[in-house]
Amino acid sequence: MRWVRWFKEVGIDEVPLVGGKNASLGEMVRELGRLGVRVPDGFAVTAEAYQHFLQSNGLNAPIREQLRELNSDDPDDLTKRTRLIRSLVLRASLPEDLEEEILQAYRELSSQARVEDLMVAVRSSATAEDLPTASFAGQHESFLGVQGETELLDAVKKCFASLYTARATSYRVHMGFPHEKVLLSVGVQQLVRSDLASSGVIFTLDTETGHDGLVMLEGVWGLGENIVQGKSTPDRFYVHKETLAKGYKPLVWKTLGAKELRLVYDTEQQKLRNLPATPHERSQWVLSDDEILQLAQWSVMIDQHYSQKRGTPTPMDIEWAKDGISGELFIVQARPETVHSRKSPTIKTYALLQEGKVLVEGLAVGEKIATGEAKVIRNPKSMSQIKPGDVLVTVTTNPDWEPIMKIASAIVTERGGRTSHAAIVARELGIPAVVGAAGATKALARGGPVTVSCAQGEIGRIYEGTLKFAVDEFDPYKIGTTRTQIMMNVGNPEQAFRLAQLPNDGVGLARMEFIFADWVGIHPMALLHPEKLSARVQQAIADKTNGYPSGREYFVDRLSQGIAVLAAAFYPKPVILRMSDFKTNEYARLLGGEPFEPSEENPMLGWRGASRYYHPEYKEGFMLEVEAVRRVRDVMGLTNLVVMIPFCRTVEEGQQVLATMKEGGLERGKNGLEVYVMAEIPSNIILAEEFSQIFDGFSIGSNDLTQLVLGVDRDSTQVAALFNERNNAVKWACAELIQKAHQHGRKVGICGQAPSDYPEFAAFLVEAGIDSISLNPDSVVRTKRRIVETEQNRKGRKARA
Repeated sequence: MRWVRWFKEVGIDEVPLVGGKNASLGEMVRELGRLGVRVPDGFAVTAEAYQHFLQSNGLNAPIREQLRELNSDDPDDLTKRTRLIRSLVLRASLPEDLEEEILQAYRELSSQARVEDLMVAVRSSATAEDLPTASFAGQHESFLGVQGETELLDAVKKCFASLYTARATSYRVHMGFPHEKVLLSVGVQQLVRSDLASSGVIFTLDTETGHDGLVMLEGVWGLGENIVQGKSTPDRFYVHKETLAKGYKPLVWKTLGAKELRLVYDTEQQKLRNLPATPHERSQWVLSDDEILQLAQWSVMIDQHYSQKRGTPTPMDIEWAKDGISGELFIVQARPETVHSRKSPTIKTYALLQEGKVLVEGLAVGEKIATGEAKVIRNPKSMSQIKPGDVLVTVTTNPDWEPIMKIASAIVTERGGRTSHAAIVARELGIPAVVGAAGATKALARGGPVTVSCAQGEIGRIYEGTLKFAVDEFDPYKIGTTRTQIMMNVGNPEQAFRLAQLPNDGVGLARMEFIFADWVGIHPMALLHPEKLSARVQQAIADKTNGYPSGREYFVDRLSQGIAVLAAAFYPKPVILRMSDFKTNEYARLLGGEPFEPSEENPMLGWRGASRYYHPEYKEGFMLEVEAVRRVRDVMGLTNLVVMIPFCRTVEEGQQVLATMKEGGLERGKNGLEVYVMAEIPSNIILAEEFSQIFDGFSIGSNDLTQLVLGVDRDSTQVAALFNERNNAVKWACAELIQKAHQHGRKVGICGQAPSDYPEFAAFLVEAGIDSISLNPDSVVRTKRRIVETEQNRKGRKARA
């Protein structure tokens, strides 16, 4: 019998023979290599070889005896019995015929690489591993930098023994796998010298929300174990799949990680060492844009291949590595993603109902909220201190922590990113986690009740005390359909992937000024004319724009990313982007803004919206906005982006804005570009027919329209009570606009607050024939249900008439 198979000899149908990991490597070498996906060659020591090893050494009976009386819920018993089994395996000898076949394959692999003793990676590959229903990720041992025949044989035995680590044994029990049915194969693969470059992971969906329209990549300097172990915060990148397939370069989001450590091989001492990354390394991206796009393309090919093979969509969890000697990229592992692929079609949304004191913040994992007693544990040996329902707080976790992670209500770690061990396990367990929460062990050292919230976007927060929160569960496919499009008001790109999962017809209002404030934070004219700023402000801007060749590129890159995330999240549904609508006092508050903004008595009616875009004192700044939009549409291919002009007082002003946009390369009608106008000034209603000649649609801004129709300053205490969107004059204006716009073939939507707050106002708009209603995300489901009823009632009345 043959105990070794080359990767090219096996595929994903051979999991019982070579385990999930090796079967997947073989599948990629055999099927995807010819398509350009680069995978290092190697061979598998089969599961039959593992059985041969156990039988030759008489190990089956003593292993069964230890497992028969095992109490997996007792950490001490679990540790004691699994340690004994591993010692039996490690003391045993490999059968002579198995040893010789392994060495012969190793010599051949070394010969192919033209070296005497090739450095290899030796990885465990269980027959229940890397399956669509259970990953077993990190449960069994892998050994990197193995070199020479003696080291290789030793590593193979250690992999065999790792089938019985406490964590792997506990996981089998938890997932319902009988111990005797899970066997172990070992993969021996030519090592990619990523210790001299970078490595990381790829998911063909967003790991937090399950949004499958994007590829998410993470990377660190050196070997990728630092990502999984949460020891180094990685760079993170998102690439949009559909426009990538069309030949665009949709790298929509880049986040620079701290990358604190670099894991390398110490060739003298023949072991792995973690070295502090240099300041220069920490400030640099681990991959170029072209390399990111290349890896994304390979990942999509792998996803498509596995999905076709299985006959069902199969999101993938992939590992990549860059060779520091050749500069080449490689895929070194691929397995089905096991969390979101098993999710129920129903959606649960969580929302805090109280405010509280924030004790610490980090990256949110998941979208849930949990409460419990904070327990700071620095070593898994202290796991007896954790009780069911406690919040586990520590520096970082590894598989040894899993017995106590299972009983925690939430997990908080000081280190790690969204693909760290703590994040992976939290997703599988369905509990919230906050990772990379610097200072958490100190901030939560006193213990006591806390609330862990991952329901507020990218940032996860730990609040003091037990706060009230609400949970809403619904099936988006059972709400019903509407003639009126139900869109959303979305300002924060960091929440876009989550919000896109709600039932919607796109984004009716994406406020550019929100992206300005959070993603750019600097006045555009300050970036173009730093000579007008004080030395202190110049230094602050220099610190913020560090790593960019110019202030101009910083602005365009950051703004285009924020816009692109929104457009990609909802693609191909329309995303209507309102160009910047800060008032002068708000612009002045941006870094470097004061020298460029006048002091106005009434900014609400002053230099805002359209009037800024062509004005000599701001036109340069607006051109940067135009360039950012062009990059999203023309470079990234996100042509679902619609542009909207706010506070456009006259038709002539609208024409000037369109001419200015065309001057910057953004032309209405070109490449399908639609340009809408906000209907928030009485002149927009009165001259609706004329505005229809130059714009493609209208969006009612009910807040400003109500103020200007009724002459009410809603911020004035004395007259605030008169502010009412449901006033007949305001309703007349809305109905009049809808009628006139429809006569000229133009669509009308509304993006103000009123439909979210007043269901009767939403019903009025539906009766008036409005094309779309854009709502705040927290009111989408309940308002859509009401609109379904309103439209059904309207149909009933028409039928009876």
